[in-house]
Amino acid sequence: MKGLQVVTTSEAEDQASSTSSHIEANAATLLRELDWFSQVLDLRVKLYFQQESELTSIEQVLIPELCFDHSHYALWVKKHLTTMEERLVLVMAMIPHIKPQLFDTFFIRNSNFDRAYTEFGGKQGQTHSGFLPTCETAAFVVSGEDLTSRLNIAALFEVPHPFLTQNVLSLNTPSEGEPFFSSAFSIQVEYLNLFTTGVTEKLDYSNQFPAKLITSKLDWSDLVLAHEVMSEIDKIRTWIKHSAQILDEWGLSKSLKPGYRSLFYGPPGTGKTLTATLIGAELGLDVYRIDLSSMVSKYIGETEKNLANLFDQACNKRWILFFDEADALFGSRTQSGGANERHANQEIAYLLQRIEDFPGIVILATNLRANIDDAFSRRFQSLIYFPMPDAEQRYQLWLNMLNGHYPEGETDSLRDIAEKHELAGGAIANVIRYAAISAVQSGYEKIDHHDVCIGIAKELRKEGRTI
Repeated sequence: MKGLQVVTTSEAEDQASSTSSHIEANAATLLRELDWFSQVLDLRVKLYFQQESELTSIEQVLIPELCFDHSHYALWVKKHLTTMEERLVLVMAMIPHIKPQLFDTFFIRNSNFDRAYTEFGGKQGQTHSGFLPTCETAAFVVSGEDLTSRLNIAALFEVPHPFLTQNVLSLNTPSEGEPFFSSAFSIQVEYLNLFTTGVTEKLDYSNQFPAKLITSKLDWSDLVLAHEVMSEIDKIRTWIKHSAQILDEWGLSKSLKPGYRSLFYGPPGTGKTLTATLIGAELGLDVYRIDLSSMVSKYIGETEKNLANLFDQACNKRWILFFDEADALFGSRTQSGGANERHANQEIAYLLQRIEDFPGIVILATNLRANIDDAFSRRFQSLIYFPMPDAEQRYQLWLNMLNGHYPEGETDSLRDIAEKHELAGGAIANVIRYAAISAVQSGYEKIDHHDVCIGIAKELRKEGRTI
Protein backbone atom coordinates (compact mmCIF):
# COMPACT_ATOMS: atom_id res chain seq x y z
CA MET A 1 0.00 0.00 0.00
CA LYS A 2 1.30 3.44 -0.87
CA GLY A 3 1.85 5.84 2.00
CA LEU A 4 -0.57 8.74 2.28
CA GLN A 5 0.82 12.14 1.39
CA VAL A 6 -0.47 14.98 3.56
CA VAL A 7 -1.29 17.98 1.40
CA THR A 8 -2.50 21.29 2.83
CA THR A 9 -5.49 23.11 1.38
CA SER A 10 -3.18 25.78 -0.04
CA GLU A 11 -0.93 23.18 -1.67
CA ALA A 12 -3.93 21.34 -3.12
CA GLU A 13 -5.26 24.60 -4.58
CA ASP A 14 -1.84 25.40 -6.08
CA GLN A 15 -1.62 21.92 -7.64
CA ALA A 16 -5.14 22.21 -9.05
CA SER A 17 -4.38 25.68 -10.42
CA SER A 18 -1.15 24.46 -12.02
CA THR A 19 -2.88 21.48 -13.64
CA SER A 20 -5.66 23.72 -14.91
CA SER A 21 -3.19 26.15 -16.49
CA HIS A 22 -1.33 23.26 -18.18
CA ILE A 23 -4.60 21.92 -19.58
CA GLU A 24 -5.61 25.34 -20.89
CA ALA A 25 -2.21 25.88 -22.56
CA ASN A 26 -2.17 22.43 -24.13
CA ALA A 27 -5.81 22.71 -25.25
CA ALA A 28 -5.20 26.05 -26.96
CA THR A 29 -2.21 24.62 -28.83
CA LEU A 30 -3.97 21.40 -29.79
CA LEU A 31 -7.02 23.27 -31.10
CA ARG A 32 -4.76 25.13 -33.53
CA GLU A 33 -3.08 21.85 -34.53
CA LEU A 34 -6.42 20.14 -35.08
CA ASP A 35 -7.73 23.01 -37.18
CA TRP A 36 -4.56 22.88 -39.27
CA PHE A 37 -4.87 19.11 -39.74
CA SER A 38 -8.54 19.47 -40.70
CA GLN A 39 -7.58 21.92 -43.47
CA VAL A 40 -4.77 19.61 -44.64
CA LEU A 41 -7.06 16.58 -44.76
CA ASP A 42 -9.79 18.50 -46.58
CA LEU A 43 -7.27 19.70 -49.17
CA ARG A 44 -5.71 16.24 -49.55
CA VAL A 45 -9.12 14.70 -50.31
CA LYS A 46 -9.93 17.43 -52.83
CA LEU A 47 -6.58 17.06 -54.59
CA TYR A 48 -6.75 13.27 -54.61
CA PHE A 49 -10.24 13.18 -56.11
CA GLN A 50 -9.42 16.10 -58.44
CA GLN A 51 -11.97 18.44 -56.95
CA GLU A 52 -11.78 22.22 -57.33
CA SER A 53 -9.45 23.94 -54.85
CA GLU A 54 -7.60 27.24 -54.55
CA LEU A 55 -4.48 25.47 -53.21
CA THR A 56 -2.40 22.93 -55.08
CA SER A 57 -0.32 21.42 -52.26
CA ILE A 58 -0.80 20.70 -48.55
CA GLU A 59 2.48 22.57 -47.91
CA GLN A 60 0.50 25.74 -48.73
CA VAL A 61 -1.71 25.30 -45.66
CA LEU A 62 -0.36 27.62 -42.97
CA ILE A 63 1.28 25.68 -40.12
CA PRO A 64 0.56 26.97 -36.59
CA GLU A 65 3.52 28.89 -35.19
CA LEU A 66 5.03 27.48 -31.98
CA CYS A 67 7.94 29.88 -31.37
CA PHE A 68 6.34 31.62 -28.38
CA ASP A 69 4.17 28.67 -27.32
CA HIS A 70 5.20 27.14 -23.97
CA SER A 71 2.65 24.33 -23.73
CA HIS A 72 4.07 20.86 -23.09
CA TYR A 73 3.08 19.80 -26.60
CA ALA A 74 4.79 22.78 -28.21
CA LEU A 75 7.96 22.40 -26.15
CA TRP A 76 8.33 18.75 -27.10
CA VAL A 77 7.64 19.39 -30.79
CA LYS A 78 10.16 22.25 -30.94
CA LYS A 79 12.81 20.08 -29.33
CA HIS A 80 12.36 16.88 -31.34
CA LEU A 81 10.52 17.54 -34.63
CA THR A 82 11.60 19.57 -37.63
CA THR A 83 9.18 18.81 -40.48
CA MET A 84 5.54 19.28 -41.33
CA GLU A 85 5.21 15.53 -41.99
CA GLU A 86 6.28 14.68 -38.44
CA ARG A 87 3.77 17.06 -36.90
CA LEU A 88 0.97 15.67 -39.04
CA VAL A 89 1.74 12.13 -37.89
CA LEU A 90 1.84 13.20 -34.23
CA VAL A 91 -1.51 14.98 -34.53
CA MET A 92 -3.00 11.92 -36.23
CA ALA A 93 -1.90 9.73 -33.33
CA MET A 94 -3.74 12.01 -30.90
CA ILE A 95 -6.96 12.56 -32.87
CA PRO A 96 -8.73 9.32 -31.76
CA HIS A 97 -8.26 10.51 -28.16
CA ILE A 98 -9.16 14.19 -28.44
CA LYS A 99 -11.35 14.68 -31.55
CA PRO A 100 -12.14 11.35 -33.25
CA GLN A 101 -14.78 12.83 -35.56
CA LEU A 102 -12.03 14.45 -37.63
CA PHE A 103 -11.35 11.02 -39.10
CA ASP A 104 -14.96 10.40 -40.19
CA THR A 105 -13.95 11.46 -43.70
CA PHE A 106 -12.16 8.13 -44.02
CA PHE A 107 -15.46 6.24 -43.74
CA ILE A 108 -16.32 7.34 -47.30
CA ARG A 109 -16.90 4.22 -49.39
CA ASN A 110 -15.72 3.54 -52.93
CA SER A 111 -18.98 3.36 -54.86
CA ASN A 112 -17.36 1.43 -57.70
CA PHE A 113 -16.47 -1.51 -55.45
CA ASP A 114 -18.84 -0.93 -52.50
CA ARG A 115 -15.97 -0.99 -50.01
CA ALA A 116 -13.69 1.37 -48.13
CA TYR A 117 -10.87 3.04 -50.03
CA THR A 118 -7.71 0.94 -49.72
CA GLU A 119 -5.52 4.03 -49.85
CA PHE A 120 -7.12 5.41 -46.67
CA GLY A 121 -5.77 2.51 -44.61
CA GLY A 122 -6.93 2.53 -41.00
CA LYS A 123 -9.09 0.19 -38.97
CA GLN A 124 -11.92 0.27 -36.47
CA GLY A 125 -11.33 -0.58 -32.82
CA GLN A 126 -13.10 -3.32 -30.91
CA THR A 127 -15.08 -0.82 -28.81
CA HIS A 128 -14.07 2.49 -30.40
CA SER A 129 -16.47 3.13 -33.27
CA GLY A 130 -14.22 5.74 -34.81
CA PHE A 131 -11.39 5.40 -37.31
CA LEU A 132 -7.92 4.36 -36.05
CA PRO A 133 -5.02 5.39 -38.32
CA THR A 134 -2.39 3.13 -39.82
CA CYS A 135 0.84 4.02 -41.59
CA GLU A 136 -1.17 3.82 -44.81
CA THR A 137 -3.40 6.61 -43.49
CA ALA A 138 -0.36 8.75 -42.72
CA ALA A 139 1.04 8.08 -46.19
CA PHE A 140 -2.23 9.16 -47.82
CA VAL A 141 -2.48 12.42 -45.85
CA VAL A 142 1.17 13.39 -46.21
CA SER A 143 2.05 11.97 -49.63
CA GLY A 144 -1.08 11.44 -51.67
CA GLU A 145 0.18 9.77 -54.86
CA ASP A 146 3.78 10.96 -54.50
CA LEU A 147 5.78 7.71 -54.30
CA THR A 148 9.04 9.34 -53.19
CA SER A 149 7.28 11.06 -50.30
CA ARG A 150 5.53 7.80 -49.42
CA LEU A 151 8.84 5.98 -49.16
CA ASN A 152 10.23 8.71 -46.91
CA ILE A 153 7.24 8.38 -44.56
CA ALA A 154 8.42 4.92 -43.47
CA ALA A 155 11.40 6.49 -41.69
CA LEU A 156 9.04 8.18 -39.22
CA PHE A 157 8.06 4.77 -37.87
CA GLU A 158 11.57 3.37 -37.52
CA VAL A 159 14.51 3.79 -35.16
CA PRO A 160 16.25 6.25 -34.73
CA HIS A 161 13.29 8.60 -35.13
CA PRO A 162 12.26 10.25 -31.80
CA PHE A 163 8.78 8.77 -32.17
CA LEU A 164 10.30 5.38 -31.38
CA THR A 165 13.47 6.22 -29.44
CA GLN A 166 11.47 8.45 -27.08
CA ASN A 167 8.67 5.86 -27.00
CA VAL A 168 6.09 8.44 -28.07
CA LEU A 169 4.28 6.22 -30.55
CA SER A 170 3.57 2.52 -30.38
CA LEU A 171 3.40 0.53 -33.61
CA ASN A 172 1.17 -2.50 -33.86
CA THR A 173 2.98 -4.47 -36.54
CA PRO A 174 0.78 -6.47 -38.92
CA SER A 175 0.59 -10.23 -39.27
CA GLU A 176 3.26 -12.05 -41.21
CA GLY A 177 3.02 -11.45 -44.93
CA GLU A 178 1.01 -8.22 -44.65
CA PRO A 179 2.51 -4.88 -45.78
CA PHE A 180 4.31 -2.70 -43.24
CA PHE A 181 2.04 0.26 -43.97
CA SER A 182 -0.92 -1.66 -42.56
CA SER A 183 0.66 -1.23 -39.09
CA ALA A 184 -1.58 0.75 -36.75
CA PHE A 185 0.08 3.48 -34.73
CA SER A 186 -1.05 5.23 -31.55
CA ILE A 187 0.32 7.61 -28.96
CA GLN A 188 1.63 6.20 -25.69
CA VAL A 189 -0.39 7.03 -22.57
CA GLU A 190 2.55 8.82 -20.95
CA TYR A 191 2.80 11.34 -23.78
CA LEU A 192 -0.94 11.64 -24.25
CA ASN A 193 -1.15 12.73 -20.62
CA LEU A 194 1.77 15.13 -21.03
CA PHE A 195 0.32 16.75 -24.16
CA THR A 196 -3.18 17.13 -22.68
CA THR A 197 -3.16 17.50 -18.89
CA GLY A 198 0.55 18.26 -18.55
CA VAL A 199 0.88 15.45 -16.00
CA THR A 200 2.86 12.29 -16.74
CA GLU A 201 1.64 9.57 -14.42
CA LYS A 202 3.97 6.62 -13.95
CA LEU A 203 3.01 3.45 -15.75
CA ASP A 204 1.56 0.72 -13.58
CA TYR A 205 0.33 -2.81 -14.10
CA SER A 206 -2.02 -3.43 -17.03
CA ASN A 207 -2.57 -5.96 -19.79
CA GLN A 208 -0.33 -3.85 -22.03
CA PHE A 209 2.32 -3.36 -19.33
CA PRO A 210 2.80 -6.47 -17.16
CA ALA A 211 5.02 -4.82 -14.55
CA LYS A 212 4.44 -3.24 -11.15
CA LEU A 213 6.15 -0.10 -9.89
CA ILE A 214 7.68 -1.00 -6.52
CA THR A 215 8.67 1.46 -3.81
CA SER A 216 9.62 1.29 -0.13
CA LYS A 217 9.55 3.57 2.91
CA LEU A 218 12.82 1.99 4.06
CA ASP A 219 16.28 3.38 3.37
CA TRP A 220 19.84 2.04 3.30
CA SER A 221 20.10 2.14 7.10
CA ASP A 222 17.30 -0.44 7.28
CA LEU A 223 19.11 -2.85 4.97
CA VAL A 224 21.49 -5.09 6.89
CA LEU A 225 23.94 -6.80 4.55
CA ALA A 226 27.48 -8.09 4.72
CA HIS A 227 30.27 -5.68 3.72
CA GLU A 228 31.21 -7.69 0.63
CA VAL A 229 27.59 -7.62 -0.59
CA MET A 230 27.36 -3.84 -0.16
CA SER A 231 30.66 -3.50 -2.00
CA GLU A 232 29.18 -5.28 -5.03
CA ILE A 233 26.01 -3.16 -4.84
CA ASP A 234 28.17 -0.02 -4.81
CA LYS A 235 29.54 -1.09 -8.20
CA ILE A 236 26.01 -0.94 -9.65
CA ARG A 237 25.36 2.46 -8.07
CA THR A 238 28.66 3.78 -9.42
CA TRP A 239 27.90 2.55 -12.93
CA ILE A 240 24.49 4.25 -12.94
CA LYS A 241 26.01 7.53 -11.71
CA HIS A 242 29.08 7.56 -13.95
CA SER A 243 28.28 5.43 -17.01
CA ALA A 244 28.23 8.53 -19.25
CA GLN A 245 31.76 9.41 -18.11
CA ILE A 246 33.02 5.87 -18.65
CA LEU A 247 31.39 5.38 -22.05
CA ASP A 248 31.57 8.85 -23.58
CA GLU A 249 34.32 10.86 -21.90
CA TRP A 250 36.68 7.90 -21.68
CA GLY A 251 35.70 6.66 -25.14
CA LEU A 252 34.89 3.14 -23.98
CA SER A 253 31.54 3.00 -25.79
CA LYS A 254 33.33 1.19 -28.61
CA SER A 255 33.97 -1.83 -26.43
CA LEU A 256 31.33 -1.56 -23.67
CA LYS A 257 27.57 -1.69 -24.05
CA PRO A 258 25.52 0.94 -22.19
CA GLY A 259 23.37 -1.45 -20.12
CA TYR A 260 24.11 -3.21 -16.85
CA ARG A 261 22.89 -6.67 -15.85
CA SER A 262 23.12 -8.17 -12.39
CA LEU A 263 21.95 -11.41 -10.79
CA PHE A 264 20.89 -11.36 -7.14
CA TYR A 265 20.70 -14.85 -5.70
CA GLY A 266 20.30 -16.33 -2.26
CA PRO A 267 17.66 -17.56 0.21
CA PRO A 268 14.27 -15.84 0.25
CA GLY A 269 13.88 -12.81 2.50
CA THR A 270 17.54 -11.78 2.42
CA GLY A 271 16.98 -8.33 0.87
CA LYS A 272 17.18 -8.83 -2.90
CA THR A 273 13.99 -6.94 -3.76
CA LEU A 274 14.63 -4.21 -1.19
CA THR A 275 18.13 -3.67 -2.55
CA ALA A 276 16.83 -3.14 -6.09
CA THR A 277 14.18 -0.75 -4.76
CA LEU A 278 16.69 1.29 -2.77
CA ILE A 279 19.07 1.59 -5.73
CA GLY A 280 16.24 3.07 -7.75
CA ALA A 281 15.08 5.40 -4.97
CA GLU A 282 18.59 6.75 -4.38
CA LEU A 283 19.36 7.40 -8.03
CA GLY A 284 15.94 8.55 -9.25
CA LEU A 285 15.12 5.43 -11.28
CA ASP A 286 11.70 3.77 -11.25
CA VAL A 287 11.92 0.08 -10.37
CA TYR A 288 9.44 -2.19 -12.13
CA ARG A 289 8.95 -5.76 -10.97
CA ILE A 290 8.03 -7.89 -13.97
CA ASP A 291 5.00 -10.16 -13.67
CA LEU A 292 6.36 -13.34 -15.22
CA SER A 293 2.95 -15.04 -15.19
CA SER A 294 1.75 -12.44 -17.70
CA MET A 295 4.90 -12.69 -19.81
CA VAL A 296 5.06 -16.44 -20.38
CA SER A 297 2.57 -17.95 -22.81
CA LYS A 298 2.02 -21.49 -24.03
CA TYR A 299 1.38 -20.17 -27.53
CA ILE A 300 4.37 -20.07 -29.85
CA GLY A 301 5.69 -16.57 -30.34
CA GLU A 302 3.52 -14.91 -27.68
CA THR A 303 6.20 -14.89 -24.96
CA GLU A 304 8.66 -13.24 -27.33
CA LYS A 305 5.98 -10.70 -28.33
CA ASN A 306 5.28 -9.87 -24.67
CA LEU A 307 9.00 -9.48 -23.97
CA ALA A 308 9.46 -7.26 -27.01
CA ASN A 309 6.62 -5.01 -25.86
CA LEU A 310 8.13 -4.73 -22.37
CA PHE A 311 11.66 -3.91 -23.54
CA ASP A 312 10.37 -1.50 -26.19
CA GLN A 313 8.46 0.47 -23.56
CA ALA A 314 11.42 0.44 -21.17
CA CYS A 315 13.95 1.53 -23.78
CA ASN A 316 15.33 5.03 -23.13
CA LYS A 317 13.49 5.22 -19.80
CA ARG A 318 15.22 5.70 -16.46
CA TRP A 319 13.94 2.37 -15.20
CA ILE A 320 15.29 -0.68 -13.48
CA LEU A 321 13.65 -3.88 -14.74
CA PHE A 322 13.50 -6.33 -11.83
CA PHE A 323 12.75 -9.97 -12.66
CA ASP A 324 11.85 -11.69 -9.39
CA GLU A 325 11.93 -15.51 -9.25
CA ALA A 326 13.67 -15.20 -12.57
CA ASP A 327 14.34 -18.91 -13.04
CA ALA A 328 10.72 -19.21 -14.24
CA LEU A 329 11.75 -17.40 -17.42
CA PHE A 330 15.54 -17.64 -17.46
CA GLY A 331 15.85 -21.35 -16.71
CA SER A 332 18.40 -23.70 -18.19
CA ARG A 333 17.99 -24.89 -21.77
CA THR A 334 17.42 -28.55 -22.49
CA GLN A 335 18.87 -30.89 -25.09
CA SER A 336 16.01 -33.38 -25.54
CA GLY A 337 15.05 -32.00 -28.95
CA GLY A 338 11.27 -32.11 -28.53
CA ALA A 339 9.05 -29.39 -30.01
CA ASN A 340 8.22 -27.89 -26.61
CA GLU A 341 11.88 -27.89 -25.59
CA ARG A 342 12.90 -26.22 -28.86
CA HIS A 343 10.25 -23.57 -28.32
CA ALA A 344 11.45 -22.94 -24.75
CA ASN A 345 15.05 -22.72 -25.94
CA GLN A 346 14.04 -20.19 -28.60
CA GLU A 347 12.38 -18.07 -25.91
CA ILE A 348 15.53 -18.14 -23.80
CA ALA A 349 17.72 -17.28 -26.80
CA TYR A 350 15.45 -14.34 -27.66
CA LEU A 351 15.44 -13.12 -24.06
CA LEU A 352 19.21 -13.42 -23.94
CA GLN A 353 19.52 -11.19 -26.98
CA ARG A 354 17.05 -8.55 -25.71
CA ILE A 355 18.68 -8.33 -22.28
CA GLU A 356 22.14 -8.05 -23.77
CA ASP A 357 21.02 -5.22 -26.08
CA PHE A 358 18.93 -3.40 -23.47
CA PRO A 359 20.61 -0.05 -22.65
CA GLY A 360 19.19 0.19 -19.13
CA ILE A 361 19.51 -1.68 -15.84
CA VAL A 362 18.24 -5.25 -15.50
CA ILE A 363 18.30 -7.11 -12.19
CA LEU A 364 17.36 -10.75 -11.91
CA ALA A 365 16.58 -12.35 -8.57
CA THR A 366 16.42 -16.04 -7.79
CA ASN A 367 16.67 -18.31 -4.76
CA LEU A 368 18.82 -20.82 -6.65
CA ARG A 369 21.56 -19.68 -8.99
CA ALA A 370 21.87 -23.19 -10.44
CA ASN A 371 18.44 -22.74 -12.05
CA ILE A 372 19.63 -19.83 -14.22
CA ASP A 373 20.96 -20.72 -17.67
CA ASP A 374 24.76 -20.42 -17.87
CA ALA A 375 24.45 -18.29 -21.01
CA PHE A 376 22.78 -15.58 -18.92
CA SER A 377 25.32 -15.86 -16.12
CA ARG A 378 28.18 -15.19 -18.52
CA ARG A 379 26.55 -11.96 -19.63
CA PHE A 380 25.93 -10.53 -16.17
CA GLN A 381 28.20 -7.73 -15.06
CA SER A 382 27.81 -8.94 -11.48
CA LEU A 383 26.50 -11.98 -9.63
CA ILE A 384 25.75 -11.01 -6.04
CA TYR A 385 25.09 -13.61 -3.38
CA PHE A 386 22.73 -12.59 -0.58
CA PRO A 387 23.52 -15.02 2.28
CA MET A 388 21.48 -15.66 5.39
CA PRO A 389 22.34 -12.92 7.93
CA ASP A 390 24.73 -13.90 10.71
CA ALA A 391 23.85 -13.51 14.41
CA GLU A 392 24.99 -9.88 14.65
CA GLN A 393 23.15 -8.93 11.47
CA ARG A 394 20.02 -10.69 12.72
CA TYR A 395 20.22 -8.76 15.99
CA GLN A 396 20.44 -5.49 14.06
CA LEU A 397 17.44 -6.52 11.95
CA TRP A 398 15.40 -7.25 15.09
CA LEU A 399 16.26 -3.83 16.54
CA ASN A 400 15.54 -1.99 13.29
CA MET A 401 12.20 -3.65 12.65
CA LEU A 402 10.91 -3.47 16.24
CA ASN A 403 11.63 0.27 16.20
CA GLY A 404 11.63 0.58 19.99
CA HIS A 405 8.36 -1.32 20.54
CA TYR A 406 10.00 -3.94 22.76
CA PRO A 407 10.46 -3.80 26.56
CA GLU A 408 13.77 -2.07 27.29
CA GLY A 409 14.68 -4.56 29.99
CA GLU A 410 14.39 -7.50 27.57
CA THR A 411 16.71 -6.36 24.79
CA ASP A 412 19.24 -8.98 25.89
CA SER A 413 16.68 -11.62 25.04
CA LEU A 414 16.66 -10.28 21.49
CA ARG A 415 20.36 -11.02 21.20
CA ASP A 416 19.71 -14.55 22.45
CA ILE A 417 16.96 -14.94 19.85
CA ALA A 418 19.23 -13.61 17.11
CA GLU A 419 22.00 -16.02 18.06
CA LYS A 420 19.72 -19.03 18.43
CA HIS A 421 17.37 -18.73 15.44
CA GLU A 422 18.67 -18.39 11.88
CA LEU A 423 16.00 -16.30 10.19
CA ALA A 424 16.17 -14.05 7.14
CA GLY A 425 14.90 -10.48 7.22
CA GLY A 426 11.63 -11.45 5.55
CA ALA A 427 10.97 -14.13 8.16
CA ILE A 428 11.78 -11.72 11.00
CA ALA A 429 9.25 -9.27 9.56
CA ASN A 430 6.60 -12.01 9.58
CA VAL A 431 7.36 -12.79 13.23
CA ILE A 432 7.09 -9.12 14.23
CA ARG A 433 3.80 -8.77 12.36
CA TYR A 434 2.34 -11.72 14.29
CA ALA A 435 3.67 -10.43 17.64
CA ALA A 436 2.41 -6.88 16.97
CA ILE A 437 -1.10 -8.17 16.20
CA SER A 438 -1.04 -10.23 19.39
CA ALA A 439 0.11 -7.22 21.44
CA VAL A 440 -2.75 -5.08 20.13
CA GLN A 441 -5.26 -7.84 20.85
CA SER A 442 -3.95 -8.07 24.44
CA GLY A 443 -3.97 -4.31 24.91
CA TYR A 444 -0.17 -4.04 25.28
CA GLU A 445 1.84 -0.97 24.24
CA LYS A 446 4.95 -3.07 23.60
CA ILE A 447 5.57 -6.33 21.76
CA ASP A 448 5.76 -9.21 24.21
CA HIS A 449 8.70 -11.61 24.24
CA HIS A 450 6.37 -14.59 24.55
CA ASP A 451 4.49 -13.59 21.40
CA VAL A 452 7.80 -13.23 19.56
CA CYS A 453 8.71 -16.79 20.51
CA ILE A 454 5.35 -18.09 19.28
CA GLY A 455 5.82 -16.18 16.04
CA ILE A 456 9.27 -17.69 15.59
CA ALA A 457 7.86 -21.19 16.07
CA LYS A 458 5.20 -20.53 13.43
CA GLU A 459 7.79 -19.22 11.00
CA LEU A 460 10.12 -22.16 11.52
CA ARG A 461 7.28 -24.62 10.93
CA LYS A 462 6.79 -23.07 7.46
CA GLU A 463 10.32 -24.20 6.69
CA GLY A 464 9.92 -27.61 8.29
CA ARG A 465 12.02 -26.65 11.30
CA THR A 466 11.32 -26.50 15.03
CA ILE A 467 12.63 -24.37 17.88
